[in-house]
Amino acid sequence: MILGYCRVSTIEQNLDRQLDSMSRYSVEKIFEEKVSGKSADRPQLKELLDFAREGDTIIIHDFSRLARNTKDLLNIVELLTKKGIQLISIKENIDTSTPTGKLLLTVIGAISEFERTNLLERQAEGIAIAKKKGIYKGRKPVKVEDFGVYYDKWKCRELNKADIMKILGITRPTLNKLFKEYEQNSEITT
Repeated sequence: MILGYCRVSTIEQNLDRQLDSMSRYSVEKIFEEKVSGKSADRPQLKELLDFAREGDTIIIHDFSRLARNTKDLLNIVELLTKKGIQLISIKENIDTSTPTGKLLLTVIGAISEFERTNLLERQAEGIAIAKKKGIYKGRKPVKVEDFGVYYDKWKCRELNKADIMKILGITRPTLNKLFKEYEQNSEITT
C-alpha cells in the first residue's frame, strides 16, 4: 500500500503543496496533521507508523515534514526499515529501498553524529574556560545531615535506596555519590 504523510506547523498553513506533490505517486491513504515539527506529540504520524505494514511505501514531501531533527529522522527510518517499509522523500529525491538512498541516509546520520560530537567538545571547552575564570563552579554538592543514619539503615536492610531517595528528595546518582563519599570517609577515619 502507498501511504502519504503531510504536515504543516500551524492551522493557518495549508497542505496543498504537499498533497499536490503526492498526486504523482498514486497514494492510497494520506495522514495529515497541523502540528509543529518541534512537538513530539504528532498523533497522525504515530497512527501512520502503527498502520504501515511490511511492503508498504510511505511518501513524504521532504524530511522536515516527517522529523523534528536528524536524530528523529534516523530513528523513524530505522523503525521503518525494521518493519520492511520503504520511505520516499520527494524533495530530496531519496528512496530508502535503493542503495543510493541508504547511502544518503547514512551520510545524514554521520553528519548528525559529527555535529553532536562538535557540540559536546565546544561545551566542554566553554566549561573549562569558565572554570579558569572562576565563573563556573558546577553544581553545589548535596549535603545530608546525619547521612550515616541512612547509610546504616540501608546496610541493615531497614531501608532500600528507593526509600532513602524519596525521604531525602534526591536522585539515584546523587545517592550513589553520597554512599561512595561516606564509605571513603569511613575508611579514612578507621
